[in-house]
Amino acid sequence: MIALDVLRTGPLALLEDLGRPGLAHVGVTRSGAADRNAHRLANRLLANPDDRATVEITLGGFAARVRGGDVDVAVTGADSDPAVDGIPFGTNSIHRVRAGQVITLGTPRAGLRSYLAVRGGIDVEPALGSRSYDTMSGIGPRPLRAGDVLAVGTQSEQYPELDQAPVAAIAAGRIELRVVPGPRDDWFTDPDALVHTDWIATDRSDRVGMRLSGSPLTYRWPDRQLPSEGAIRGAIQVPPNGQPVILGPDHPVTGGYPVIGVVTDADTDTVAQIRPGQAVRLRWTTPRIPADGSQDW
Repeated sequence: MIALDVLRTGPLALLEDLGRPGLAHVGVTRSGAADRNAHRLANRLLANPDDRATVEITLGGFAARVRGGDVDVAVTGADSDPAVDGIPFGTNSIHRVRAGQVITLGTPRAGLRSYLAVRGGIDVEPALGSRSYDTMSGIGPRPLRAGDVLAVGTQSEQYPELDQAPVAAIAAGRIELRVVPGPRDDWFTDPDALVHTDWIATDRSDRVGMRLSGSPLTYRWPDRQLPSEGAIRGAIQVPPNGQPVILGPDHPVTGGYPVIGVVTDADTDTVAQIRPGQAVRLRWTTPRIPADGSQDW
């Protein structure tokens, strides 16, 4: 059996696939890879189906030894200087690793999460149809620890067609995110302050939500209570302190804070790579219609 012996995990290493959709009605959110594009690319480089499990590694520091045979690997997402026995092989490329060799990932210079895929995928027992770990509910295979053994799944008959994928580097400076207005933007005295403020991602951000810090947004009706409503990934909730929270893949299925806008689905993968301390600017994708119905553009 080909497997990976985990030697180090860094700050956090999780097994993730594309999640468990369709279970919100029983209180289970989708979860899955925080940066779905990077996850899919790692699998596609290796001719794996998109839903094969990868290792999501936060801020590098991961190491694993291959046992039982040779295997092809790929690392995508944040550039963590992946190497085999100390020899770099490059992000977004395929590399053959021999039995006994050690794969290492360093600390990325930009971005937050890297994805390690193996040809055949990581083979662990699914929970509710997914091999993803949900950090909020604890559903799925637990966070990896040194000493874990990760079995490699059956390889497809297809073989990788590319040795490397041309992917733009992750930005280290200010990030701009596209936002759809509403559905509760009328709960704020100045909803456009959301897109006129320079926000900073805080160190309290995680897979449940990215917390922003900046000039607080103000409730129009501070004494009113909003009944809990369904929540989705990318929703921008604003708690009473006025500091927005962009919900991530492990978000709760409902929430009682007003949602001033929703990050476009494509840009939620960008959110997954924003580091604490990084500047964030939001912009409406369409002009916002004021609560009185007038159009101010």
